[in-house]
Amino acid sequence: MTASQTAEITGLYRYPIKGLTPEPLPRVALRVGQTLPADRRYAIENGPSGFDPEAPAWKPKIQFLMLARNERLASLDSRFEDATNRLTIRKDGQIVASGDLETAAGRAAIERYFTENFQPELKGPPKVLSGRDHSFSDVARKVVSIINLDSVRAIETMLGGTAVHPLRFRANLYVKGWPAWSELDLVGQTLAIGQARLKVVKRIVRCPATNVDPETAMRDLEIPPTLSRYLGHMDCGIYAEVITDGEIGVGDAVAVEEPKLV
Repeated sequence: MTASQTAEITGLYRYPIKGLTPEPLPRVALRVGQTLPADRRYAIENGPSGFDPEAPAWKPKIQFLMLARNERLASLDSRFEDATNRLTIRKDGQIVASGDLETAAGRAAIERYFTENFQPELKGPPKVLSGRDHSFSDVARKVVSIINLDSVRAIETMLGGTAVHPLRFRANLYVKGWPAWSELDLVGQTLAIGQARLKVVKRIVRCPATNVDPETAMRDLEIPPTLSRYLGHMDCGIYAEVITDGEIGVGDAVAVEEPKLV
């Protein structure tokens, strides 16, 4: 990819509770070294993990309820309200659980729902976890995930024309305008979005969560094996760290900065 090729943000999402519903955002303020505000702020512990809210540290996603193993999560429609810290979960249009995640009673209401309805998948009592400004990311650093929609279209071709919902990849930013797979070569480079700057730090290795349709909650595709068969790896998307504050939004251009000459 040349530095002159720009992309456009077509979708902007956060995931307040790991494994639950993505929430679209029109615009968001990025801060140095941080995720999108409230992204993966909470997780639902699946059996004792040793997570300490007073000294939060990264834990592997297997410690939590997650789409990679618990596809039924995609059948739930959840909404988180920042002002009240209230999570509301709906199933088939009906409210099945609601609670303020910053209170013991509110967390207990959510935990009770999962105790009663996810028993076959539970390794122990489900527990709503959070810790200061901790993010329950799949990687042990605070990142923004980016998916190139042309790469998603390329996967559809690999699958013989089968439609692939972009939200299978649970990215923060969805962009169009870059050639398929060109984003994988951006590791180490800087992206400019308005005043914000993000340094690309890692490719995203896809897991079985991408096999789950976010609308039907069915595990109906084999995306990681398909990537491996066609490309020799299972990478799709990139992680970037915010290195300069700035506000970004849907419709904004994403430019690859020219390396500075020294």
